[in-house]
Order: sequence, then C-alpha cells, then structure tokens
Amino acid sequence: MLKVELHTHTSDDPVDRIPHTLTQLVDRAAYLGYHALAITLHDRQLDLRPFLTYAADRGIVLIPGMELSIEGRHTLLLNFRSGAEDVRTFDDLARLKQRQPGLVVAPHPFFPGPTCLGDRLERYASLFDAVERNAMFTASVDFNRRAELWATAHGKPIVGNCDVHRLRQLGTTYSLVDAEPHADSICAAIAAGRVHVESRPLSWTDVSWTLGSMLASDIVSWCTASPVRAGSRLDPAV
Repeated sequence: MLKVELHTHTSDDPVDRIPHTLTQLVDRAAYLGYHALAITLHDRQLDLRPFLTYAADRGIVLIPGMELSIEGRHTLLLNFRSGAEDVRTFDDLARLKQRQPGLVVAPHPFFPGPTCLGDRLERYASLFDAVERNAMFTASVDFNRRAELWATAHGKPIVGNCDVHRLRQLGTTYSLVDAEPHADSICAAIAAGRVHVESRPLSWTDVSWTLGSMLASDIVSWCTASPVRAGSRLDPAV
C-alpha cells in the first residue's frame, strides 16, 4: 500500500501565497513516509520534470495535476497528459476525459465557500472519479460528512487529502492506495476503488494556526500588491 497525498500547493502557486518550495514539500513527505504526491497549484499545471529525480531519490512519485477553477468551482484534475489548463467549463472537462485518461477529484465539495462544488457535484456526477475527505475538520465540526454520504450513494471512492498550504498540515489525513509506485497505476487504482483513507480530527489550536497563517499571508499579499487603482474604494479621491 502506498501512502499518497493528492492535493498540495507550493511557492509556485499563482494564486495563494505558499511559503514552502516543492523540494521542501518532498523532503517533508519523505520524512513522514509518503510514497506519492500530486502537485495541484491553482489554475496552473507545474512542469514536474525538473523535480522527478529529486523526488525519486527520496522515494516519492510526483503526480502532475492542478486545482482548476471550472465555472468558478474548484476541481482537482490529476495526471492528464495535456489540455487540462484549457478547461473552462464542465462540458470542456467531459471532452477532455473522452480524449485521454486522467483522474478527476471533487475537493472539499460541501465546505462553506463560493468556490466549492456544492450542487455542481450532483449535476456533473459522472465526471468525478473520487471525492475528497479534507483534513480541515475537528471532532465537532466536519463538513466532509455530506461528501462521504454522497460518495457512498454514487459508488465513488473517497480519498484523503490535506490540501497542503503549510507543511505542518501534511500527515493528518491521507490515502493508502493499492498500486505500483507510478502515477498511472496510482490514479487507476483510485478510480477502481483500491484506496483506504486514514484520518484524524484536528484540534482547534491546529485549525486556528493554519487559518491564521493563511490569513496573515493574504494580508501581506494585499499590502504588497500594486498601488491602489484610481476609482477603487481605497482611492482617497473616491
């Protein structure tokens, strides 16, 4: 069984401010006994070729992917050879899946937020190969429960992901996949349901630290952004 994480971000992410590099993520994953990582930057599929040897030397298989905003809703597209970045609509995604193999995962589908899939998951159920159990939950608050009920009702496998924005997040929830250590084999095994999720709730201290760290990064990004545009609410002339 391979220990796998399918939802990670690095400092190459074009949307979120991430403090760790891909190599730092690989080092941390290797320390925690992982065998594979999918790199899923927002709306960008990173060229992993420069990092494959580094990861392989540490026992890590890198899976290409991205967390793409499709019609405003986040979707994980994993292991597509080409064309994933060109997807704009769910109809585009359907055409991509007809052309080539790849794994489509519904990340945090019923978490409260406008970019979560919500009712799109039901509307486009046939396009999704698996549903995510996201690590951001506590013993008393768990937005994954509806997603798990949906997955069971639709016969979809569940994968465990940490949606890694900080290295400290890695390791509390993960997937064990019955596959050979190769991206194609891992994705095929997940689609076939040969996956088991290990997951433990976070303490409220951990939740507060993670959310606080991400909020602080957002504030820094906002403060260091380009000058205020004329006519905006922050323009003194308005």
